[in-house]
Amino acid sequence: MGWKPVLAVGVDLKSLPLSPLHGFVLSRVDGASDVEVLSKVTGLSVDRVQTLLDELVATGALQAPPAAGPESTSTPAPPDATSAGASSPLSNAEESDASADAAPEEPPAETADEPAAPDDAAAAAEPEPGTHRQLFEAELHGLTADERGVRAQNAVEPYLSALCFDPLPSVVQALLDNPQFGLQQARLVARHHRNPNGLEALAGRAAFAADGQVRRLLLHNPMLPGSLYRRLWATRRMLEQHQVLISREVPEQTRRAAREVLRTRFTSGPSEEKAELIVKTEGRCLAALVGLPLDGKTTSLLCQRTYASVLFVQNLARWSAAPPQLIAHLQRQDVVKRNGMLRTLLDRHPNAPKGHV
Repeated sequence: MGWKPVLAVGVDLKSLPLSPLHGFVLSRVDGASDVEVLSKVTGLSVDRVQTLLDELVATGALQAPPAAGPESTSTPAPPDATSAGASSPLSNAEESDASADAAPEEPPAETADEPAAPDDAAAAAEPEPGTHRQLFEAELHGLTADERGVRAQNAVEPYLSALCFDPLPSVVQALLDNPQFGLQQARLVARHHRNPNGLEALAGRAAFAADGQVRRLLLHNPMLPGSLYRRLWATRRMLEQHQVLISREVPEQTRRAAREVLRTRFTSGPSEEKAELIVKTEGRCLAALVGLPLDGKTTSLLCQRTYASVLFVQNLARWSAAPPQLIAHLQRQDVVKRNGMLRTLLDRHPNAPKGHV
C-alpha cells in the first residue's frame, strides 16, 4: 500500500518557507490519499507530487513516512531557512508576489452562508492564487478565446481557478455557467479580473454579490465601475460609505463614487445614521458634506450628547452648515469653557447665537 501523507502535529505551517506550489499540494493532503490520488486531484505528475511531498517532509510540514526497516528510524531534521528556501521551486520574489495576491479571510459575521473559518493549519495550506496564475499563463493563455470559453464551462480544479485569471469577460461568463464555480473562484475573479463587463457579470449573481469578501475585493479592483459600486453599496450605512471614502487602499474612482453615494444618503437618509456618522468620525466626515444642510432631528440628537473632544468641536465649528442650536450647545460644553481657542472659533461661526457671552 502506498504512503499516505499526514500533516505534522503542532507545526505552524505559516512559519515554514513554503512556496505556493507546496501550499497547493499541502491543501490536498487529508491523511487518506496516497501519492497517486494526490497526483489526480492536483493535476501534477506522480513524480512531481512525490518530489514536493519529500520537500514538505524535509521542512517539517508533513510527518515522515513509516520506516522501511530497522535502520530507518530517524526522522529527518527540518533544514534551516536558507537550505529550505533553496529547495523551493519558486524564487523569494515570486513567493512574495503570490502571497500578496492572497485574499483576506472573511470575518465570521459576514459568512453565514459559508463553511466555518478554517484553523491556522488549514488556512496556511490553502492554495495561493499565484499557483493558479502560473497555470493559466503556462497552459491556458495560448488557447483561443473560444477554446478557453468551452473549457471554462466544464473545468475542474486546478484549471477552474486558473481560468479566473482570464482577461476576457466572455470566459468569466462561461465560468459562471460552470456548476463547480463557487465562492473561492468568485473571489479570484473579484480580485484579479480587469474588465468591467466581467465584474458586472459576477455581481449579477446574487449569491456572489452578497458575499462580504467578494464585495471587499471588488472595492479594491481598479476596474470596478461606479454604477456597480452604487448598486452594491447605495443602501449601506453612511459610516461604511465614509470608511470606503477615506481608505487609501481603495482606487480613487471608487472613492469618488463613495463620496457621491455618501452625500446622497446624507440628504435623504435616517437622522440616526447622520448623527452616528458625525459623532463616530469626530466630525471628520463633514469635509465631504460641504454645502449640505443638517435637519432638525439630527440636530436634536447631537444636542442630547455631552462632548469632550477638542477635535470634534473644532470640526463642527469650522463647518458652515452647523445650525445655531448645535453651536449654542457646544458653547456650553466644559471642554469649550476651558479652551479659549474653541470659544473663539464658535463665537466667530456665522450661525453663532447673537449676544452669547
